[in-house]
Amino acid sequence: MSGKPRLTYINGRGRMETIRWLLSAAGVEFEEVFLQSREQLLKLVKVLCGYHSDSPSPCYCKPPHANSRQSFGSLRIDMYVEGVSDLMQLILMFPFTPPEAKEKNLASIAEKATGRYFPVFEKVLKQHGQDFLVGNRFSWADVALLEAILAVEEKVPSVLSGFPQLQAFKTKMSNMPTIKKFLQPGSPRKPPPDERYVATVMEIFKLD
Repeated sequence: MSGKPRLTYINGRGRMETIRWLLSAAGVEFEEVFLQSREQLLKLVKVLCGYHSDSPSPCYCKPPHANSRQSFGSLRIDMYVEGVSDLMQLILMFPFTPPEAKEKNLASIAEKATGRYFPVFEKVLKQHGQDFLVGNRFSWADVALLEAILAVEEKVPSVLSGFPQLQAFKTKMSNMPTIKKFLQPGSPRKPPPDERYVATVMEIFKLD
């Protein structure tokens, strides 16, 4: 055992990509095990269910100091991450779009990114004039936003043309040492989903 975190998922982005982003941004090295079949997935689920059935129920309560500056900052981080997650859901599902609906869905992603999501973050960065989204400290929200920006740009290259604050944010974040390393070829970052990835997901998760 190396002591490194081990991620078990399909060899592709999916919902695991955000975890790869977070660990890499924090400078945490990790290992990966790639699922190749549905049987492997079911075996993993069985192991995890057995583990959790023998474990105490976790507590998800928020700390009582809800009015403190720290808690307010945490709430804002959560709020921004949730907003980005809504946009990322559209990106995650796009590869599974039927061919006849791809153009329409791509237009929807572009419209929602430029009309709903990115204006909010552009305004936040402009109003407080700081480098990061919350408290001028690097947080999960910054990583999530950069991931979303780059994911949308892969499909709509000009999406940031009307957002100078986000352009500057993207440049600054992309040049942070740990993130810059993650963006280089050969890193754990996965390429955009292709037909092979879609087929693998459909087979392992038995999606209709």
